[in-house]
Amino acid sequence: MKLNVVPARTGLTWVRLGIRTFLRQPLALAGLFFMYMAAVLVVTQIPVVGVVLGGLLVPAATLGLMAATAEAASGRFPMPAVLVSAFRAGRERLRSMLVLGVIYTVGSALATVLGHLLAGGAPPAAADVPQVDMETLVTLLLHTPLFMMFWHAPALVHWHGITPAKSLFFSTVACWRNFGALTVYSIGWLGVFLVFGTVLGLIGGLAGGPGLAKAVMMPTALLLAAMFTSSVWFTFRDSFRADDDVPPAPSSRPDGEQP
Repeated sequence: MKLNVVPARTGLTWVRLGIRTFLRQPLALAGLFFMYMAAVLVVTQIPVVGVVLGGLLVPAATLGLMAATAEAASGRFPMPAVLVSAFRAGRERLRSMLVLGVIYTVGSALATVLGHLLAGGAPPAAADVPQVDMETLVTLLLHTPLFMMFWHAPALVHWHGITPAKSLFFSTVACWRNFGALTVYSIGWLGVFLVFGTVLGLIGGLAGGPGLAKAVMMPTALLLAAMFTSSVWFTFRDSFRADDDVPPAPSSRPDGEQP
């Protein structure tokens, strides 16, 4: 396995490939994403341990959505079973994936608690809306290192058989070395969300007022989130190179198009 450093403009390619792949199999990929969201909602409703179980399953669920995109990008129809790919890869890799889940859960809890303390601690009143925003911002900032550690880690464990500790290290290094591409990638997706949200919000508002606009925004946001998850696979595919163990990329061309 070798780290592949890509140009910053590759970030836009990842956005475009995610959208294009989603549109190839919109029903399948959207359906799998909604299945994932439904499973999270069900698990987190379990008393006492629900939130912990939800955190433990994040790496495995992330891997499942990436595997679904890899299937769609290769021209295959992703079946629901692909969501549990992490649980079908053998005992050793499953154990490693669960270790990642434990690390993620603990890290997320620590970042959330620390963000709450740094932002003031006590829940603010309704008049203190800026303080709520500050707490969210601080918590998100503290989660950033965690996101970098886990961006590629589940895929490295599943497809390369890397140990949890090494996968977290390699993921962090890959995100840092490709920081430019990931920055462009993030800005590109922010632009997509803003454009779609603004256009559909205006259409809904003109057609039926604020009520219809709000009704349109929620399903739109979920579809865009599903589309976003369809692009994560490509960030991994282009950040690492190996001769085996990784599913073949749809094409050797940087834009993913067939010759």
